[in-house]
Amino acid sequence: MCAAIDTNPLGSRRVLLLHNRYRLTGGEERYVAQLTELLGRRAASSEAVERASDSIGRGIAGVALVRGGISHAADEVRAALQKSPADVVHAHNIHPAFGWRALAAAREAGAAVVLHLHNYRLFCATGIAFRDGSDCTSCAPRRTWNGAMHNCRGGLAEAAAYAAGLGLWQRRLIESVDLFVSPTRQLADDLRELDVDLPIEVLPTWLPDSDFAEHSLCGLGDYGFFAGRVSAEKGIFVAIEAAAKSGVAVRVAGDGPDLPAAREHAARLGAPVEFLGMLDAREMAEMRLGAAFALLPSIWREVLPFAALEARAAGLPLVVSRRGGLPELTDPDLVFPAGDATALAELMTRLHNDVSAREQAGERALSEARERFSEETFGRRLAAVYDSAIERRGR
Repeated sequence: MCAAIDTNPLGSRRVLLLHNRYRLTGGEERYVAQLTELLGRRAASSEAVERASDSIGRGIAGVALVRGGISHAADEVRAALQKSPADVVHAHNIHPAFGWRALAAAREAGAAVVLHLHNYRLFCATGIAFRDGSDCTSCAPRRTWNGAMHNCRGGLAEAAAYAAGLGLWQRRLIESVDLFVSPTRQLADDLRELDVDLPIEVLPTWLPDSDFAEHSLCGLGDYGFFAGRVSAEKGIFVAIEAAAKSGVAVRVAGDGPDLPAAREHAARLGAPVEFLGMLDAREMAEMRLGAAFALLPSIWREVLPFAALEARAAGLPLVVSRRGGLPELTDPDLVFPAGDATALAELMTRLHNDVSAREQAGERALSEARERFSEETFGRRLAAVYDSAIERRGR
């Protein structure tokens, strides 16, 4: 007799989520909100304990970093677990409020602790391992004082607090976690190469079923679509130069610190680039429906942005730079050397002119996205991660 297939492997799991919200909302906040909703439907029980950086004074935040967390944040975790015991505590950003102390409190209460690495925050004060236009891993694995020397947080007091907090408590933090997870294999490999030795598994992000298109319409599109923060590390200037070289139109959705400079650069080159500003979800969906392909030309070690998943789920060929986890998300022939505007222009020209190849790439993107990034696939992977963490905790 064939064994029955468990359609909801999360159904027996009790989970407590931890997250310190950033001052500027981004993809990690979206991820945590999405995960909270999913666990609310599929787990046996789920609760969330959150703090917000914008509600913590910078002075208190600095003290919390140096101490490894605010003491009453750890007390809050203990109280939550006493009220509603959990098998797993799934933590995301823990700085500055939670720190290693909150994770240790969770383990003391008997829960397995999973720490989700969305970036390089284990050693990097900014989380992106990128400074002055190029990679920077000078703080890895525990040389975090370099971040203070380079004033990576834009203020010496804050930079010093991060340097002290990340360096002093990295070992205690790692000891307080049963299993780390990374959205991409590249991030996990990077940490190993930097001698940050962790028990780590890969857990890709996912999208709700409603976010997947029925069919790819990229064959009807007539522009490349760039969605994200308008900043140098996201490759906006590379995209502008490629548009100027190829003559292929690019539409840019988003805002960011380099938007004025990007506008000036596009005007100076006569590039066919239109800046749309911030768009709501409906407007973003409309832009993807009219696009021929999507662009992610980042020059930093991008991990796994939602923009990549949304492009694939819309049936768009995804053109990416060879940085971080981006090559894991698309076809090998749609990857170009980071910062090479000429190579990007050639790819854009090929996709724009060869409608048949574009349509095939779009349908392939949609099919692979449904297989790799659906809620059902994610649910199985997440349950396996939780099971692995619980097993490690038992040992």
